[in-house]
Amino acid sequence: KMREYTEKKETCGTICLKYLLFIFNFFFWLAGGAVMAVGAWTLAEKSDYISLLSSSTYSATAYILVVAGVVVMVTGILGCCATFKERRNLLRVYFILLLCIFLLEIIAGILAYIYYQQLSMELKQNLKNTMTQKYHKEGEESVTSAVDKLQQEFKCCGSNNYTDWTDSQWIKSSMASGRKVPDSCCKTITDLCGRRDHPSNIYKESGCITKLENFIQEHLKIIGAVGISIACVQIFGMIFTCCLYRSLKSEPY
Repeated sequence: KMREYTEKKETCGTICLKYLLFIFNFFFWLAGGAVMAVGAWTLAEKSDYISLLSSSTYSATAYILVVAGVVVMVTGILGCCATFKERRNLLRVYFILLLCIFLLEIIAGILAYIYYQQLSMELKQNLKNTMTQKYHKEGEESVTSAVDKLQQEFKCCGSNNYTDWTDSQWIKSSMASGRKVPDSCCKTITDLCGRRDHPSNIYKESGCITKLENFIQEHLKIIGAVGISIACVQIFGMIFTCCLYRSLKSEPY
């Protein structure tokens, strides 16, 4: 009777673990979709500004989230199969994948935090040079597009202010057609409006560096928070998996 009670108790425990792991996998699968969406949104909608950064860390954190999100969704399905088929070998693979995703999310979070600290210095050192040296340069179309979008979206002109454009290779050339600043500095864009640098015509007092820094830092906060949050949730999944694996130790492979 004692043996029967023990077996029944173990069976009930296993069933509870299976359902806990199934519920976890369902929410984990949804979380994977959310992680992938955050990474894809960062790359797709904000990819223009990535060309203005000298470091690839910002885009790397977003790519890590996309990869982690895809792997999370696949792992969630595998976890459901492993749970209900009670296959220890599948549970082992599932646990290893959970661990890999956990590490990816932690890396993304750490990279976002480190880059958050370094961003201000990088922009101060490189943004003006990137804007003035690469704007309208052959082969740097992505930078030209990013600068125009940046100045229009954030209603700013130059890195620190409009006078930065006096150092521009393009402004000094005949190709600028007498412009003092790019047309994207104008409050209302018309052809050759950059010839006139009066405050009524251009965003004269406002530089782009602080606005871009604040914008990217907000995104890094989101990337870091998503990465670390999902990593913390996964700890429960790994605990449930270990418990279910141990409860099935007497089962054949």
